[in-house]
Amino acid sequence: MTSTQQMPEVQDCSVSSCSYNADSGCHAGAITIGGDHAHCGTFVEISFRSGIERTGVVGACHRSECVHNEKLECGAASVQVGSAADKADCLTYSAR
Repeated sequence: MTSTQQMPEVQDCSVSSCSYNADSGCHAGAITIGGDHAHCGTFVEISFRSGIERTGVVGACHRSECVHNEKLECGAASVQVGSAADKADCLTYSAR
């Protein structure tokens, strides 16, 4: 099991409408990547910002066919989130 300190940070997030985004940085406690196109499942658009005092990490990845996925945990050094197939996708995702 990976400790919180070992989880990859979200290096960049270009989804400015997400309530966890501030200055292109993710500030969620931990994001989840899943769905049929590596969607950021933590993406939310609400009227306030949250978690500004922390840097987001990847807590879980449900895309088992990603080269960075090992037992549903991300092994990438860091990830980028932005618009691809949806408004908020893991841009670091790469199929095996």
